[in-house]
Amino acid sequence: MPPPRPLDAIDRDILQMLQADGRASIRSVAERVHVSRANAYARINRLIEDGVIRGFGARIHHERAGHGASAYITLKIVQNTWRTVRDQLAALPGASHIALVSGDFDVLLLVHTPDNRALRELVLTRLQAIPEVLSTRTLLVFEEEDLEQEI
Repeated sequence: MPPPRPLDAIDRDILQMLQADGRASIRSVAERVHVSRANAYARINRLIEDGVIRGFGARIHHERAGHGASAYITLKIVQNTWRTVRDQLAALPGASHIALVSGDFDVLLLVHTPDNRALRELVLTRLQAIPEVLSTRTLLVFEEEDLEQEI
């Protein structure tokens, strides 16, 4: 992937608009940032090609979608096994976010499951069966809020 090009104020406005409404039309984006439709289209394509925009999708209210239990799970893993573990964690049902971190543990995993029973099954059966996982700690989420990111 090529290195990203610097973002200007128009690029930032486009990103902010698409974060608020990923279904915004090229026409409405162009009108809001005061450029032609061709310019808006080219800028959005460049942001995608540069990897600034990673994709478009719906933001889900997990509880209303049938995933009433959420948890952050910290993992200690065997040194130098991050890529292997990452791929196995990504395949877990309900895995939402995976991060390699520094500190007292190595990996932070966010999962959404239908209920506590499914969460228990995921941790005790699936996670702890991964040979490279040395230990886990589960932090239940009582309430969560997705924050709008501003560029």
